[in-house]
Amino acid sequence: MKLDDLQSQNLILFQAISGSRSFGLATENSDTDIRGVYYLPKEDFFGLNYFPQISNETNDITYYEVGRLVELLQKNNPNILEILASPEDCILQKSPLMDLLKPEDFLSKLCKDTFAGYAISQIKKAKGLNKKILNPIDKERKSILDFCYILENNGSVPLKKWLREFPSSGGVSEGRGGLMQEKCGLINIDNTKGMFALFYNESGDLNYKGIIQNEEANQVSLSSIPKGEKSLAFMFCNLDAYSTYCKDYREYWKWVSERNEDRYNVNQNHGQNYDSKNMMHTIRLLQSCEQIFKTNSLNIRVENRDELLDIKAGNWSYDSVMKKAEKLIQSIEYYHSKSTLPEYTDLEKTTKILVEIRSCLYNH
Repeated sequence: MKLDDLQSQNLILFQAISGSRSFGLATENSDTDIRGVYYLPKEDFFGLNYFPQISNETNDITYYEVGRLVELLQKNNPNILEILASPEDCILQKSPLMDLLKPEDFLSKLCKDTFAGYAISQIKKAKGLNKKILNPIDKERKSILDFCYILENNGSVPLKKWLREFPSSGGVSEGRGGLMQEKCGLINIDNTKGMFALFYNESGDLNYKGIIQNEEANQVSLSSIPKGEKSLAFMFCNLDAYSTYCKDYREYWKWVSERNEDRYNVNQNHGQNYDSKNMMHTIRLLQSCEQIFKTNSLNIRVENRDELLDIKAGNWSYDSVMKKAEKLIQSIEYYHSKSTLPEYTDLEKTTKILVEIRSCLYNH
């Protein structure tokens, strides 16, 4: 089943312009998103060809099978509730059967988790993005050697610096000074974590394994040290810091590879260190949630277009956006506690509505 089949077989029950145009937040550069509802031919629905959702490659156009729609409405999914609340001037096609699906039959206190919960997750994501923008990580990956330190004079010296600057005297040298990590040998020090005794074999005849065997190593190497060998120094390896760095490195460069460059450049240009478009929609979601508990209804056309577009333009500082979000969350908590909405959608009632719609479709 493809998008063209929905039109050619007259299976569409509802379609509307969605996204920024339905919210009243469209600008001259805004895309036109379409969301809709369809039903399957009887033989497909009762057979093995059930398609719960059909989209184009970019997901700008998405249609939901009516049963899948009701399932998501019962869960108070924000995107799906917004389809039912589409403004009249955005509705392109609507079957009379869709009038049986009313937002008020689905709204419940669960919206606090779905609307505000999703918005809060986006705030956390924005904080993570803020951290990534302010703290870029070099493409050249550090090795575990960068997290090793030599204990010296009641303090510590980075291992690489110590190896590089080790004096060429005392019979342990590499010509012009300095040591090679490949000629080092390590042994654990009992009853300590991350502490090692470091030995050096300039001639290489003892076959020490080095501090690491290659740059990608995630652990230091241990060697067999002959009895009587004297350690050259004591080394500390901060494995916890190295593990944290590896995790941050993976996440940062995954984000770089997946980010929308146009949006990233906009965010860089306004200099506020957050994804301004994402935060605009986060504030809008919180406002919708507040409205649900204030009025027991959902109207997705915003009343503060200029303020929200100002956030999108990056004219608000990161802290200002966070303060507004926190204020909305506090308001949601208050109105949620006073709300007369049910705890959950009435599953029996809304399932009967779906059965009625299907009966009309397949008995027609």
